[in-house]
Amino acid sequence: MSDFIVVTCEHGGNRIPREYAGLFRGWQPILRSHRGYDAGALVMARDLAAALHAPLAASTVSRLLVDLNRSTSNPRVWSDATHSLTSADKERVIQRYHAPHHAMVATIVDKAMRSGHRVIHFASHSFTPVLSGHTRTADVGLLYDPARPGEVVLAATWKTVFAEQHPRLRVRRNYPYAGNGDGLTRSLRRSFPPKRYVGIELELNQALVLGDAKTWRALRRGVVATLQTALRRYSGARSAR
Repeated sequence: MSDFIVVTCEHGGNRIPREYAGLFRGWQPILRSHRGYDAGALVMARDLAAALHAPLAASTVSRLLVDLNRSTSNPRVWSDATHSLTSADKERVIQRYHAPHHAMVATIVDKAMRSGHRVIHFASHSFTPVLSGHTRTADVGLLYDPARPGEVVLAATWKTVFAEQHPRLRVRRNYPYAGNGDGLTRSLRRSFPPKRYVGIELELNQALVLGDAKTWRALRRGVVATLQTALRRYSGARSAR
């Protein structure tokens, strides 16, 4: 069974559709901040998709309209600007922006599995270096579900390769968030078995993303190169079993 790779980006931009612009008057500084989108995540996702010859499913609608990396039952799918929308208006937002992204990714995964592949999904994200006064102590985070062996092995392999090729980067697993928390990967895990679906969320520290251009380019190249090596080892070890 060969591997099929898909790349996604749920927080790729801070776009607010015109019909909802009135909800965000005065929100421009917030929309430009980490609350509005994941800086650098879309660029990283595009680099990964190109290097891995993988399909890319990405959204540029701000998470402050609706958070595509939350389930619709999670109150945090809505921001302070949208939580007071009527039920009908919320459903309209879900159907226009949230549901199509989730359906697109699920369709890609399902089609690949029906063709006999195991799917490896990489979701590209970034995080603010300081949150609520606490400094995050990582440059790269690799999020996964500890209960799914394939994800455990791939994340550990990738971290090992980072240590070999870029020892100065601080790479942590399931940091700064838990990998089995609410989000797109958890939704897909509920639909697809662990031997056929492997989901990893990549989190990059925005201190590096928004630093000098040379550092940002080097980080992206490092992420791509380490992942390519990790995937070769991961697939090779699986083939040897």
